[in-house]
This record gives sequence, structure tokens and C-alpha cells, in this order.
Amino acid sequence: MPEDRLSWTFNGDPNQTGSVSGVRSITGDDINMVFQPIVEIQTGLLFAHEALVRCKLPQFASPSVLFLAAEKEHACGHLGRIIRQQTFERCQDTALFVNVHPEELSQRWLVRPDDPIFFHERDVYLEITESAAFTHYDLCMSVLKDVCARSRAHLVVDDYGAGHSNLARILDLNPEIVKLDGALIRGIDKDPRRQIMVRHMVALCSDLGAKVVAECIETVEELKAVADQGVHFAQGYVLARPGFPLPDFDFPLARRAAPPPFAKNRPPPKPTGKLSVHDSASPATPTVKAGPSIPRPNPVKPVAPVAAVASTAPVTPDPSETPNHEHSKRPTPPVLPKRPPPVPGTR
Repeated sequence: MPEDRLSWTFNGDPNQTGSVSGVRSITGDDINMVFQPIVEIQTGLLFAHEALVRCKLPQFASPSVLFLAAEKEHACGHLGRIIRQQTFERCQDTALFVNVHPEELSQRWLVRPDDPIFFHERDVYLEITESAAFTHYDLCMSVLKDVCARSRAHLVVDDYGAGHSNLARILDLNPEIVKLDGALIRGIDKDPRRQIMVRHMVALCSDLGAKVVAECIETVEELKAVADQGVHFAQGYVLARPGFPLPDFDFPLARRAAPPPFAKNRPPPKPTGKLSVHDSASPATPTVKAGPSIPRPNPVKPVAPVAAVASTAPVTPDPSETPNHEHSKRPTPPVLPKRPPPVPGTR
């Protein structure tokens, strides 16, 4: 092989054989991780950070070129493990979005019990692209969902709306977060048709229990437009550029009200009171609360004979009614004190 061929630089083609080193030779020292904040639109508060890879080697300066070369060398598992190791070492006290290449699922790297995703103390969101959900559907349904269940990570479908797959397969994955494709967001403030599309996509995801992230937001006008369509989270240069240490973000909107709810899909409110015995007995019977309070008067006008019997005064034997022992031939039993009658309206 000529010596000049060995000195060729990488031109972005993963099929080129003149690169000095391949993906399998990459170590943690060759990887630089940067982070971009994801902000909740309604409150303007930080929700999480997305981890983005930057390779220090000049031939792999572009992340797309890096992963294309990893696919060619069947080294996606090796590369993904190094990326996650650097990611979780740098950010230990924040929720993280981590991209997963579909080839890692077939190479079984994610299922290893010593993977960093199993040891992060905050929430972990594993991102899989919409196209990967279509081309690697069986692996996503088996390996990826199993990893999410064992690690308590959340599943995220990225680039939703790019048009690579049908909607049914996306719904089968039951993602917790859906990230809209950047092509839907760029210039959305000037495109009413795209606003309608995004609004319906957000409504569909919300009905299925998924939150929506709009990424690639570059202007305040785009941020206002996605907020008006009910999008839950925002990400893009308008808030902060990726960096490390974790960059501060500037949220240019005031705290917004919650998006209009779909009232017809909400269940009726639960009753706050409990049915009492008095309520179930008769609606006309007033309810008397327990305790030392004075009972309410009975609204029904009492009949005179009943009122006389229902007196609350203690009954004292009348001396005139005391039996005369002189005229009695047999002894009279002792008179027991009578039990006071019940107070009207307490039954």
C-alpha cells in the first residue's frame, strides 16, 4: 500500500479505508459529552438534560459520521457503552435523555447488569428514533422494553412525524415521551397548517398518556407557537446551546396557563361526601350529628298525644298512684325507675 494512502484524512465516507483508527479503538478520552436543557413550558422550570456526543477525533467530528462508521464496524454496542459511561459520570444529579442506537439492541449491550443506566439516581429516558421503531420493531418490543422495565427507565420516541413508520407501531411501544421532528418545528410560527398538525399530534399523544417535547426551537416566535399548540416541553438554541458544565438557560416566556383540557375525555369528579344511615333511610328525615350539640327541632308538627308521651322530663311516681298496702291482699313488687323516652327527631 502506498505511503500517501496512509496519510489520507477521513472525508466523511465510512467506507473509506484510509482512516488512522476505527471506532473500536475509541476510548473515553476520545469522547466529549455535552448537555442541552429540556424545559417545561407551563412553568419555565428545568425538566431534564439531553446528552449529546462529540468525538475529539477529527475523522469523526460529525456524530452522524461517527455512528455510520460504528455500524460498518459492528461497534455500536462498544461506542454506546463508552458514551453512557461518560454521560453518567459527568451528570449524576439530573434527569437525562440518552440516545440508543438500534444496533445496540441486537448486540445485547444494554442488557448487561453493569450498564450505567442501572445506577443513575435520577430519571433516565432512553431515546429511540421513529425510524428505528420501524426497522427494529421486534427488538424494541422485546429488548428495549425489558431494559426499561428492569432499570425503571422511560421510553422516548424521537423524531416523531419524520414519516419513517406508521402510527400503529409507535403506539405499540407505549412511549412516555414523544419528541417531535425538528422539521415540524422550524418556522412553525409562520405556517398555520403545521400548527394545526402539531396541535392534533399533541392531543393524540396526550390522550395516550405521553408528553410531547418540541426540539430544534431557535426563535422566541417558534417557542410561542409550540406553546400555543399545547406542547409540554421545549428544547433548542432559544433556551441554551449544548455545553458542559451544564449550561444555564433563559426562558423568554412568562409562566403560561395550562393548555385547554379535553373535558369530554375526563372522568366525572368523585363525590366528596359519604352516604349516612340517615340519608339512606328517608330523604325527609333530618340528619343529626353526633356530639353534645342540641338536636334540631323536628320540622313535622307533632301530634298532641305523641308529644305528651315523648316528654324528656324524668318520670316521678305520683304519690296518689302508690298502691295502698292496707287494702291489698298481696305484696306489691317494687317500682322500677322508668326509662326516659327518646328525644324526638333522633331516630
